[in-house]
Amino acid sequence: YLADHFPGFPVMPGVLMLEALTQAGAWLIRLTEDFAHSVVLLKQARTIKYGSFVEPGRQLELRVEMAAHGDRETSFKGVGVIDGQEMVKGRFILQRYNLRERDPGLHATDAAIVAGLRELSATLCKGSVGARAMIRIERTAPNPSVVAP
Repeated sequence: YLADHFPGFPVMPGVLMLEALTQAGAWLIRLTEDFAHSVVLLKQARTIKYGSFVEPGRQLELRVEMAAHGDRETSFKGVGVIDGQEMVKGRFILQRYNLRERDPGLHATDAAIVAGLRELSATLCKGSVGARAMIRIERTAPNPSVVAP
């Protein structure tokens, strides 16, 4: 992605920065709700602003905070920073559900997805050899947030 995004000027595409914020928000939901839903999807992105280019080798630190948490949707404020400089910032809404709610025959599929997500979470939070990731949940009143470098 980086080498071909702009020929001769490799940078992280803006859509991947938004995806990174979305994934951080999805992990915050999963960890906060103890993996209650198998599916967490981006429903809406608003006021997404990009500050500067992210070049190969730079580490984008993500911070997302729940702004509102409902039964099916959660609103977030998110920012991606490098060395204190905002590279991406905005608000977005994630929706969540279980497949079995739409088709009761998919109960086993929900269970398999959640089991896989729990396993991935354990790997990411331990920072094993294959995954150098860290997720830190901060329980701030009234809304939890996540920091994921």
